[in-house]
Amino acid sequence: MCYYNSMTAKAKELEQRYDAELDGELEPIYLGNGFSYLKWPVITEQEPGKILMYNWGLIPKWSRSKEDALKFRVNTLNARSETIFEKPSFKASITAKRCLIPSTGFFEWRDYKGKKYPYFIHLKDEPIFSMAGIYEEWVDRSTGEVFNTFSIVTCQANPLMSKIHNSKLRMPVILTKDDERTWIRDTLKENEIKDLMQPLDESLMTAHTISKLITSKAEPSNVPQVQEVFNYAELPD
Repeated sequence: MCYYNSMTAKAKELEQRYDAELDGELEPIYLGNGFSYLKWPVITEQEPGKILMYNWGLIPKWSRSKEDALKFRVNTLNARSETIFEKPSFKASITAKRCLIPSTGFFEWRDYKGKKYPYFIHLKDEPIFSMAGIYEEWVDRSTGEVFNTFSIVTCQANPLMSKIHNSKLRMPVILTKDDERTWIRDTLKENEIKDLMQPLDESLMTAHTISKLITSKAEPSNVPQVQEVFNYAELPD
């Protein structure tokens, strides 16, 4: 799955990349943990000319209370492409509320001889790329508070990600530049959406092992060093 992401681009770089205006403040995220439900820049189907700041962890529109909503999002950080049209949490959003989730790289773990080794994965020639996402707006009727949230769509792993994420064999749906605006087009039919939810060609991607600073409880991990190359002698090529 995809629970750890990064977004280290500056505001101007992001605006130029998507030809959109940032609505909000952007701080560099070297290591973003989905389970902290942090704010993340997204480009939505409804407002493609803006970069909005939404919280990671989709809250379905039908959630009854704030307590239920906040508990539920632990299960909606990711949305599996194979079942996204069937799951009550996602089926309305995938049809009418798709978004782009900018990223500068993401993290996964490889299992090898009973131990886990972290990797940083990104695109070779795209310093900022787009993951496919879905979003929703939920309003707490008791207070009027509005929650704008999103999920990252995942798919079966390509060969590179099968080697790295070898326990789950999953990866985020990464869109090519040509497919980005298609993904958020409001006229897409179900079969056209499914055609876009495919593993990216592994030749466009690269990855390297990183230190276990990513899991440190003693040191801050949302720092540039978390993405640096770190070699493990025991790992095969």
